[in-house]
Amino acid sequence: MSDLLTLTATPGRLDAVLAELSGVSRSQVAGWIEAGAVRVDGREVTKPSAKLRGGEVLRVTPPPVPDATVEPEDIPLDVIFEDEQLIAVNKPPGMVTHPAPGVHAGTLVNALLGRVKLPEQEGFDSAEGFRPGIVHRLDKDTSGVIVVAKTVAAHARLAAAFKERETQKTYLAIAAGTWKAERPAQVDAPIGRHPAARQRMTVGGVLAREAQTLLTPLAAHPDGHGRTLALVQAQPRTGRTHQIRVHLAHLGSPILGDTVYGRESALIGRQALHALKLVIPHPVTGQPLTLEATPPDDLLTAWVACGGQVPELLTR
Repeated sequence: MSDLLTLTATPGRLDAVLAELSGVSRSQVAGWIEAGAVRVDGREVTKPSAKLRGGEVLRVTPPPVPDATVEPEDIPLDVIFEDEQLIAVNKPPGMVTHPAPGVHAGTLVNALLGRVKLPEQEGFDSAEGFRPGIVHRLDKDTSGVIVVAKTVAAHARLAAAFKERETQKTYLAIAAGTWKAERPAQVDAPIGRHPAARQRMTVGGVLAREAQTLLTPLAAHPDGHGRTLALVQAQPRTGRTHQIRVHLAHLGSPILGDTVYGRESALIGRQALHALKLVIPHPVTGQPLTLEATPPDDLLTAWVACGGQVPELLTR
């Protein structure tokens, strides 16, 4: 669906009314609204919860749904763990998790389809992209542990585990800025979409939701220019988009090389963020499964170039 829709509103919430009138799921409609694809009486509205009196003219330009035909590709993967239920890999920086509008090749899903069959569960193909088996995502330039379900049942169980916060996530980041990083910081600051720049998230923002991250400095030192450079262990309790990146920027120390929330760096060509460890309940046994991914050379090299020493626990 990509043609312009013109509808007459009934009373209620914008997302609920539009879902009812269009026959599209409420979550997908909410994505349209937040992306600026919906106008109410000629005015762009980006809040799914906006109230309608009834009678307003709704004009919607839905983004095109990506083609579900995705070619398997022979792309080498660093497999951490695999059984009949799931596969976990150490995703390299620069790899997109799944195909989406404008990205149809070279993704993790393309690579996985080259070696395993992924389940086509409900909602695997939508305006968000072609994402069979995908339970959670990492940003394109974030490396590290990502787990993908190989059966519909495993996907449902793992998705529930992430939703109910039965997982434990640990990331590694290099931060640079005004945070002195002398002791751990528990950041409890809700995150929502930036009101002006929709590709960004911000503390507060539109439809902000609770977000908590424990940030523990592993090493830190001043850079001689008024900033503190810190190698940080980040443990998000919630799973908001760009959560660690936003919370470190909120402390005044955005991640090194993060051009969205900070600035580019000559030391690393991406944000210095790596998903180091993920603990999940196995979808069949329920027993904790610990998945660890060795940090890539570019991140460790950048930290050494910052004048730091790599902790022994990261060199094993």
